Amino acid sequence: MEKKLTGRFGESVAADCLKKKKYKIIGLNYFCRFGEIDVIAENRQYIAFVEVKLRKDNTFAEAREFVTAAKQQRIKKTALLWLSQNETEKQPRFDVVEVYAPLGERTAPKDIRVNHIENAFE
Repeated sequence: MEKKLTGRFGESVAADCLKKKKYKIIGLNYFCRFGEIDVIAENRQYIAFVEVKLRKDNTFAEAREFVTAAKQQRIKKTALLWLSQNETEKQPRFDVVEVYAPLGERTAPKDIRVNHIENAFE
């Protein structure tokens, strides 16, 4: 249960970051038989399928490095299903949002670092 709450915290931080960059959040935690997409957001040109990675720091590795090839394939399949059910003329794109929060959800907002990587994988 705690892991799920921590994940939701990271997704909330990522969604706030995207909103500040003028994205409209159109879906959170889209789930199907292929997998899950943390955030679906759009701007004028793109529909972004966003994987959120929350870590305390990047001492071991960058958060984006945990989006493996297998995870990317699951996200792509999930996005294809979403696109088949939701009409859009916007170009799809796969982004990663890294959230670094040293104390998890207890981290003060000023101590949270967020890195939005557009077009993180093809």
